[in-house]
Amino acid sequence: MNSIQLTRDDALLVIDMQVDFLPGGKLGVPKGDEVITPVNRLMRLFASQGLPVAASRDWHPENHCSFTARGGPWPPHCVADTAGAAFSTLLALPGDALIVSKADTADTDAYSAFNGTDLADQLRQRGVRRLVVGGLATDYCVLNTVVDAREHGFEVIIVREAMRAVDVAPGDGERALARMAALGARPAGLDEFAGIPANA
Repeated sequence: MNSIQLTRDDALLVIDMQVDFLPGGKLGVPKGDEVITPVNRLMRLFASQGLPVAASRDWHPENHCSFTARGGPWPPHCVADTAGAAFSTLLALPGDALIVSKADTADTDAYSAFNGTDLADQLRQRGVRRLVVGGLATDYCVLNTVVDAREHGFEVIIVREAMRAVDVAPGDGERALARMAALGARPAGLDEFAGIPANA
């Protein structure tokens, strides 16, 4: 198939692949660990072609407004500089990856990697026009990031194998995928990328 040829305009954006969002973490996404291998394959592909890789992370203070103690919807998670906020040790992030920290002040939440960050400017400085997106979770931070990416004018490819949903309400993940597609994001499978390395 291999219908997607990467160009100098492309970047990979990996969303919130942190310990607390993986099974066993404080806010683990069901089957979230299944995303690691597909994401690693994409990172190897981009690195092999010298293309940018960006990775977002929640980087919350201890009293963040999204936590239940402050009336938010979530248990404490991804508190800055804790083990739960670290990227999975199985994630093969390249050494020159652009790390984007979000929701890092107590009174502001941010599901999108673009919200309150300079990610759009950083990508434009690198000549990026199209983003390939994967990570956690489909129905929250991936969805909101893709919505903002489209508003910023980036083309977007979403890789279904490389994301999983929370599904607080059954079907949230599928609805999120449909909404992203309706906004112009192109759904794609790993096998559509020319040069994708073997599963490993």
